[in-house]
Amino acid sequence: MIPQRKPSGRLILSWRSDWTSKRQLPSRKINMADGVNALPFFYGNITREEAEDYLRQTGLSNGLYLLRQSRNYLGGFALSVSNAGRIYHYTIERNPNETYAIAGGKSHRSPMDVIDYHSQEMDGLICLLKKPCNRPKNMQPKVGPFEDLKEKLIREYVKQTWNLQGAALEQAIISQRPQLEKLIATTAHERMPWFHGGITREDSESRLQCGPRMSGKFLIRQRDENGSYALCLLHEGQVMHYRIDRDRQNKLSIPDGKKFDTLWQLVEHYSYKSDGLLRVLTEPSPRPDGETVRIGRPLPPLGSPGISNAIQTAADGIMSMFKSHSILKRKKDPDNLNPYETRMAGNQAISKEAMPMDTEVYESPYADPDELRSSTVDRSQLFLEDGELGSGNFGTVMKGVYKMRKTEKPVAVKILKNDDNNPAIREEMLREANVMQQLDNPYIVRMIGICEAENLMLVMELADLGPLNKFLQKNKQTNIKNITELVHQVSMGMKYLEEHNFVHRDLAARNVLLVTQHYAKISDFGLSKAVGEEQNYYKAKGHGKWPVKWYAPECINYFKFSSKSDVWSFGVLMWEAFSHGQKPYKGMKGNDVMQMIESGKRMDPPLNCPPEMSDLMKACWTYKVDERPAFRVVEPRLREYYYDIAAQ
Repeated sequence: MIPQRKPSGRLILSWRSDWTSKRQLPSRKINMADGVNALPFFYGNITREEAEDYLRQTGLSNGLYLLRQSRNYLGGFALSVSNAGRIYHYTIERNPNETYAIAGGKSHRSPMDVIDYHSQEMDGLICLLKKPCNRPKNMQPKVGPFEDLKEKLIREYVKQTWNLQGAALEQAIISQRPQLEKLIATTAHERMPWFHGGITREDSESRLQCGPRMSGKFLIRQRDENGSYALCLLHEGQVMHYRIDRDRQNKLSIPDGKKFDTLWQLVEHYSYKSDGLLRVLTEPSPRPDGETVRIGRPLPPLGSPGISNAIQTAADGIMSMFKSHSILKRKKDPDNLNPYETRMAGNQAISKEAMPMDTEVYESPYADPDELRSSTVDRSQLFLEDGELGSGNFGTVMKGVYKMRKTEKPVAVKILKNDDNNPAIREEMLREANVMQQLDNPYIVRMIGICEAENLMLVMELADLGPLNKFLQKNKQTNIKNITELVHQVSMGMKYLEEHNFVHRDLAARNVLLVTQHYAKISDFGLSKAVGEEQNYYKAKGHGKWPVKWYAPECINYFKFSSKSDVWSFGVLMWEAFSHGQKPYKGMKGNDVMQMIESGKRMDPPLNCPPEMSDLMKACWTYKVDERPAFRVVEPRLREYYYDIAAQ
């Protein structure tokens, strides 16, 4: 029995310092792994024995721990902890509601929260988690053999089932990833060379005896339609048959053996450890050339007959998510168009009014394929309308129409006022145009071109609903889900800037424009800078007219700007959004704000702000730059929270 004594003292482990990695994550892994892979103490798909070796090499101090991927529970993890010279292993299972818990323990929103909790409470563990056993320098988390295949199958499934492509495909994968992973993982064995479908016992023996007869050669066959299989193993010239049964929880196991969520996990386990078999699995016996698996088939469309209960449950979850967000269920109002949503007709995705990202390659909706692409706009093609969209030191922003050979599109036109005494404004506008022309992302306002006429004009995409803060001030009824959706889109745009070494330097709700109530774009790149890969920050020469209330301490104190200082600004933007457009630090002057920050105080969360979001804001306001999370960490946390509330 493991003692459950309450600890006499607590070590408060901050995720900000221990869970942030400087390593760039592969862009293809857009799921919970984004956050977990960034943990320096996460080792990926290593074995229990390998985990013990790493802990021993680090000294086996009490409370030393590491996190690894579970090799038998789908989407789960394993926690390895040393205490009194011994090593203990705890499984962290992913529950059906997408929470995580050590068996019999308290549920948490993420594996990171499990670690944080057990750094303060033993609650069934042998000891408190005191010190992370970080990976050796330059070592990345080990990727399991299924990961690359999984990504390929997910994309293939979404393409075939919902007829999606381009960014629409990416959005479907992002929003439905947990169900998709389960659906793919539970059918992936049908693509494996060692799975032979419903062949007979005699057929399996003849196949294993054919060709090289090395011990450890194996295949798996289907025994019946109730989810029962057989592992057929060649050992010293004889074929041994091990039954694989499925229990009431849909776990697969050899009698009295370890339980697994999927067949490929079972095969992976017995490929490195015999664990009750006569020997480990060494060489798969491939299916004869050209043979298709008898029960196998291309991944089935959602709702097809014959899908197992586990798969059908996952499939139903995906379809219900899409139906609940369907444009068919909304009023036919273009303001309700949502880049996360797809209009469904049966199993086919159809487009009522395609969003800009609904193309295989996101390209400007203002580009006429019959015309030469250019960074300049002909004045004869540009027609300005009455009324200003906005104004500033530079001049005004007008609504206009850009007429091309085959079509015309509404645009926003930034017009420089005639001021021969201030060439700096012209230089600033040209610098902004230069930055914007290098950016290509659905969540960033696209620069169409420069028009040199009676005034210098910057022609840009039109975001008709205007700045986020003003929209929320006028629409107090906007719900938390909608706000989270828009804030998440901003984080995706900022993650793109981070990946491309651009620093925005003026991120605020006033500079986020709404195309629709569900579609946000980052704008105003007048202060933006590109930074080199070797030097990941920009250093200003001195103070300017800076938005101090949105600036990180290092910006004010040392004139240093980086993606991490943009993260600080993003935290303020989140506060603005969840307060429905209120002004941050209301009534305070810049010096008062800086004194408050230096003293360790931060703004209180807005009224009714979800705790998950206020925690993320505070993380963005971490004083030390190195301990502040990057957008590659912030964006997945927002995505996971948006997915959680969207599913409710």
